Amino acid sequence: MKVSENLRVLQEKVKEASQRSNRDPEEIKIIAVTKYVTTERASEALECGVTHLGENRDEGLLEKWSTIGDKPTWHFIGTLQTRKVKNIIDKVDYIHSLDRVSLAKEINARAGDRTISCFVQVNASGEESKHGLTPEMVVPFIKELEKHPKIRVEGLMTMAPFTEDDTIIRQSFQSLKNLQLEIQHMDLPYAPCMELSMGMSNDFEIAIEEGSTMIRIGTALVGE
Repeated sequence: MKVSENLRVLQEKVKEASQRSNRDPEEIKIIAVTKYVTTERASEALECGVTHLGENRDEGLLEKWSTIGDKPTWHFIGTLQTRKVKNIIDKVDYIHSLDRVSLAKEINARAGDRTISCFVQVNASGEESKHGLTPEMVVPFIKELEKHPKIRVEGLMTMAPFTEDDTIIRQSFQSLKNLQLEIQHMDLPYAPCMELSMGMSNDFEIAIEEGSTMIRIGTALVGE
């Protein structure tokens, strides 16, 4: 199916989920996750009006960047090895996977004259297979980030648990929203934490209902 048709269906579902939760669908940014598709398919998404692209490996990002350049807003959404920060730091607009002090130090050191917009990755489900901080670790970690002035914490990111139980998925998203509000109330200038990156192809509607502002959509938008 064409990306344009997928996008039309996706936008309608975003609108409906927003209406159910009394939200403005314009608040929701759609990130096309292009890690499994060609540069041509990513370019097709841009031509349809998608403005945010997400990659989870530095090689994939660099390959697409060499052709597409800085036309889209680029999101690095995968686990980021410290030694690979230097490869992507000048090409991404957002890093969604900040989860340790060593990574923060490297981002800060490589940022140059930029401030890097980051999401703190949270393992809200507690699954051992997932990366990210436990919810209890997030506030102390964000306080620690004050030592790294080139980092701006735009929000929190999580991945839903591997389950078909919508109640469990919803609880995971709710816990991240509650944590976001706690950080907002801390009123830290370097951590406004206004964004929530949560929701993928199979659970983005629940994520929107629970406050997500950025949904990361691969299969349902650009295909396998």
